[in-house]
Amino acid sequence: MKRFLILCCALVVFFSCSSDDGGVNNNPYIPNTLVQFQINLNLPQFDNLNFAGGSTYIANGGGVRGFFVFNLSGDQFLAWEASCPNHTPNNCSTMSINGVLATCSCEDYEYSLANGQLLNPDEGGENFPMINYRTSKSGNVVTISNN
Repeated sequence: MKRFLILCCALVVFFSCSSDDGGVNNNPYIPNTLVQFQINLNLPQFDNLNFAGGSTYIANGGGVRGFFVFNLSGDQFLAWEASCPNHTPNNCSTMSINGVLATCSCEDYEYSLANGQLLNPDEGGENFPMINYRTSKSGNVVTISNN
């Protein structure tokens, strides 16, 4: 009986998890928008992305307010919506990069570019992480998308 319960719990966990949830937007403040962009790492404007911890802001590549690209480990890249996920887009909701953080000037929220989590949440409120877009790297080209 004990083995049966362990097996059932393992199956529930296995089938309830998704290995590829990049691009899924369950945020009530940020609408779904198309993101399809390629970055050639050989171009000088993307030189900062050739190093772990490097990041850049792409203003016109899609998304609500563009997106941030972060080099997590040298070959692993993350892409995040640049509009603050904890309120509707407005004149102060486009975040800025500050080292390895994204900062929203509306209420000084800070998010980690390494995992998208809000680092200074409001107590008692519902706080959303940054919206993640899919990334893939082939040679010196990083592709960002949500489809």
